[in-house]
Amino acid sequence: MKLPDIKILDEKNKLLHKKSEEIKFPMDKKDIDLLQNMLTYLEMSQIEKYSEKYNLRPGMGLAFVQVGVPKRAFVICNENDDGEFDKYIIINPEIISMSEEMIYVGEGEGCLSINREVEGIVPRHARITIKAQNEDGEEYTMRVREDLAVAFQHEIDHLNGIMFTDHIDPKNPFKDADKMREI
Repeated sequence: MKLPDIKILDEKNKLLHKKSEEIKFPMDKKDIDLLQNMLTYLEMSQIEKYSEKYNLRPGMGLAFVQVGVPKRAFVICNENDDGEFDKYIIINPEIISMSEEMIYVGEGEGCLSINREVEGIVPRHARITIKAQNEDGEEYTMRVREDLAVAFQHEIDHLNGIMFTDHIDPKNPFKDADKMREI
């Protein structure tokens, strides 16, 4: 596997705090190639042999804006129980429903654009349904839950110029933990 040439922006970059533009169809070949390269990068970051060789921090999701392209698309690469990877390409997503139940990641959320430890919890919906498009512009809906729901909400936040740290109360980083379920 060859590591794609991807430069991930640091949290200090102002582009990460701007709302991304909707993608028009047909998509540029350059953007379609970038989606595939981002998925390859994420997969390699989760395989120990490659993460050590290339000094990669493991990541599950990556938004276009994190690689300097302020367009509404992100990818998720999630290792499943049998060691294979489930890959998702999400374009122009919109959350159309969400559970009342709230969850948070016990060990804390991480982000490939944030290269420091961050204490605190990020409230997320346990289940969400999104409407999105594929690379051909075909619309579909999809329901995700638990860690996948967290990852989707995290990446959709990126498209809206929101970092996960924006959700953490600086005065009380573990505020309302007792009102949510830890995953």
